[in-house]
Amino acid sequence: MIELDGVWLTLGGRQVLHGISFEVQPGETKVILGGSGSGKTIILKLILGLFRPDRGSIRVAGQEITGLREQDLTQIRQNMAMVFQGAALFDSLTVRENVGYRLWEQGGLSDEVIEQARALASGAKVLLYDEPTAGLDPINSFMICHLIMRLKAKGVTQVVVTHDLDIAFRVADRIVMIQDGSIIFEGTAEELGGSQDPAIRGFLDPGSLPPEAWEALSSRVTG
Repeated sequence: MIELDGVWLTLGGRQVLHGISFEVQPGETKVILGGSGSGKTIILKLILGLFRPDRGSIRVAGQEITGLREQDLTQIRQNMAMVFQGAALFDSLTVRENVGYRLWEQGGLSDEVIEQARALASGAKVLLYDEPTAGLDPINSFMICHLIMRLKAKGVTQVVVTHDLDIAFRVADRIVMIQDGSIIFEGTAEELGGSQDPAIRGFLDPGSLPPEAWEALSSRVTG
């Protein structure tokens, strides 16, 4: 469904992604895990065509999108929906109007249908989530996890960007871990939990690292 192959990106004169390659299979829930500033959200924007890579390939549903015109990207985006970090709402519209905005904009549905099924009625085949549990209390975070799991059971393709280990381990079929714009791990949650890589251990359980591991991790981060 989604494939990134050797994707590099520079923003503001800084190299933010370094040769990113991974695939998201149809019906898979892929979690992109990493700390703040690691490049996770930028990957979602590349998938949406909001950024264009310096080099590399991005394919969505078998179609190369890196060279598409904006009007052609619009067609690709019709099959994707984005859950932004924070509200990301139009402040001139009500909550009801914000939720149904895409459906009214694309047309073809009656007000009655939009009113009854605004959240998922767009029929998007791919859902992208940018830190969906950021700032939420445990109950609401659990509800978001439950929704993702329900859609996973229905075969919806999902990409979840997060630094939240709980949601990552709950929902992921496979996890891609990003550090400083590079992939340092790809595999299952079980494989991630068993990794002895200092960078991964430092993220999963910072207090478990001995002083010499922190020195090695610091050298890796600072290059």
